[in-house]
Amino acid sequence: MTARPPAIFQETRDIVLASASPRRLELLGSLGLRFEVQPSRAEEPAPKPGEEPAAYALRMAGLKTLEVAARFPHAVVLGADTVVAVREDDGGPGHDAGIEHILGKPSDEADARRMLGLLAGRTHAVVTGCVLAIPGREPVAFAVSTAVTMGAYSAETLAAYAATGEPLDKAGAYAIQGRGAFLVTRVEGSYTNVVGLPLGEVVKVLLEWDVILPGQG
Repeated sequence: MTARPPAIFQETRDIVLASASPRRLELLGSLGLRFEVQPSRAEEPAPKPGEEPAAYALRMAGLKTLEVAARFPHAVVLGADTVVAVREDDGGPGHDAGIEHILGKPSDEADARRMLGLLAGRTHAVVTGCVLAIPGREPVAFAVSTAVTMGAYSAETLAAYAATGEPLDKAGAYAIQGRGAFLVTRVEGSYTNVVGLPLGEVVKVLLEWDVILPGQG
């Protein structure tokens, strides 16, 4: 039997991850914490007209967190939602006032090709909203944004990647930690945020609220 590696942190109370994402599970699990996974049953409405990416991500994360917290009132519940935002140049004066697209997960392969076409050759923002529900306290909410530049690949290359099926459950239709890594030429900010959970910022908040402590339990 393989021995469990020493934990970096110990939890002071029960923790529930309100997400079905295997990437978030893996990232949070890398800390050595014990936690339960309970995907949210909350509806995921589309962005409101003019809604900022961070506001939308936080709204979605809040819906997920509070739905799970209602079922697990004595646990600390962490929910997150990741979106991709890209501004499409409208070709007007200054070339900087284009349409901003908020991209979630593609609905199918054709939608994945559409999203990748919007991102190719541009710098986009990956925004993750996180909401932490702590019993007896107001929810803690924060958002993290990472700038990611994607190479100007041909439609044929993007279609070949979309055909792998990997993009279908990824915000923005690509996985930086998977086969889609070749698409990315530059990352400015939190890498784990692009994967799906800004781990450094999450740990900071968990420590600040004494949800976790350094060392083994």
